[in-house]
Amino acid sequence: MAKDKKRGFFSWLGFGQKEEEQQQPEPPVEAGENQAAETPAEPATPEHVEPNPAPAQESEPAVTAADPIEPKAHQEGTQEADHAQALAEEIVNVTEQVAAQVEAPKQEEAEPELLEPEQPAPEAAPPESIAVVASVAAEPEAVQEAEDEEDALAPAVTQEQERPTKEGFFARLKRSLVKTKQNLGSGFVGLFRGKKIDDDLFDELEEQLLIADVGVDTTRKIIDSLTQHASRKQLKDAEALYGKLKEEMSEILSKVDQPLDISGKTPYVILMVGVNGVGKTTTIGKMARQFQAQGKSVMLAAGDTFRAAAVEQLQVWGDRNRIPVVAQHTGADSASVIFDALQAAKARGVDVLIADTAGRLQNKAHLMEELKKIVRVMKKLDEHAPHEVMLTLDASTGQNAVSQAKLFNEAVGLTGITLTKLDGTAKGGVIFAIADQFGIPIRYIGVGEGIEDLRPFKADDFIEALFARED
Repeated sequence: MAKDKKRGFFSWLGFGQKEEEQQQPEPPVEAGENQAAETPAEPATPEHVEPNPAPAQESEPAVTAADPIEPKAHQEGTQEADHAQALAEEIVNVTEQVAAQVEAPKQEEAEPELLEPEQPAPEAAPPESIAVVASVAAEPEAVQEAEDEEDALAPAVTQEQERPTKEGFFARLKRSLVKTKQNLGSGFVGLFRGKKIDDDLFDELEEQLLIADVGVDTTRKIIDSLTQHASRKQLKDAEALYGKLKEEMSEILSKVDQPLDISGKTPYVILMVGVNGVGKTTTIGKMARQFQAQGKSVMLAAGDTFRAAAVEQLQVWGDRNRIPVVAQHTGADSASVIFDALQAAKARGVDVLIADTAGRLQNKAHLMEELKKIVRVMKKLDEHAPHEVMLTLDASTGQNAVSQAKLFNEAVGLTGITLTKLDGTAKGGVIFAIADQFGIPIRYIGVGEGIEDLRPFKADDFIEALFARED
């Protein structure tokens, strides 16, 4: 029956008076409604809404069926009154929950589901009541949306405040020398602290220098100088030797602190040599970009014709920086490629020509003879060319780098050195051995993969970064 349906939420707010007025209908109407309810298969059309005159035989059962309705209606009224009181308490609870959500909008709850009745609301509910309930439910949602917008703006402001400044080269140099500093520089602090000057101290210092690949000859020279200084000054505290050690190592590097000067020659020809895998081609690309940033016109010569990828690698650097690259097919004569490049550079008035060569082991005599041939061919066009013969060394090779410098210097006469990969090795002390034994200017050092990580060598900055203490 229709009255057995549970009443809606709005009917208990006092907005269902029209339904209460219809609680005492006349018995014939009740019978008609009951009969209509008992025949759900018939469609609800306007013809069935108006009751047709029925015969007397059908009216008698209707009156008989209406007799027991009055006591049932009384019983239902009592149950509905009890149920109304229960729903009134539930409404109070719902109202308290809504107020709690306004105070704490961060608790995400589906508010419309709490206020929605189990059965559809009767059509008699006034629109004013719906507006009031909707406004109450919308308040926590509005507060939640406003707070979400504030939370969305907060990270952006924080990100702007915490944006790190660009790291300078000295800071990158300090960071890249962390492994080398374990054996050199600031790594000596623990060695000298709280100790007296004796043979044991010098033995420990000698061992530390050798571990860092400073080299035997250079290490002995440093130890002898410190021993004489301690005897002459009658020093007893080992910490007093720390400053003297820094001076000795700085003096070794200051002799090779000579930046590359490309002025006065057009084109200025740089011939890059070295063994396989030390980073010659990458160094060429970085140097070309830096020269270009100085306003110089640059040309590249792909003289490494043995490795197919070398030509493509150099062409990528050229395309990226809009620098012309002179190249031939794989297996062509390197001297011929570099000769053509020098001719083109002279014809175009290029400021700097950088020539790549194939990597070769220093103990392969026939490959070293090929380098000599390249130099002879270049001198046919310019008797002063190449103006710079630069050896690229990998710092991680340690004392092998000393052997490379020795043999390449004997073959073609080195005028400059670039030391790469200092950031990934604890053998950075080899720079002292090379500087002390050969006195060849160190033009560049590489402390990372970026273009800005290849920088002109400055002895003072290197020593300060090496001896910087991490407090």
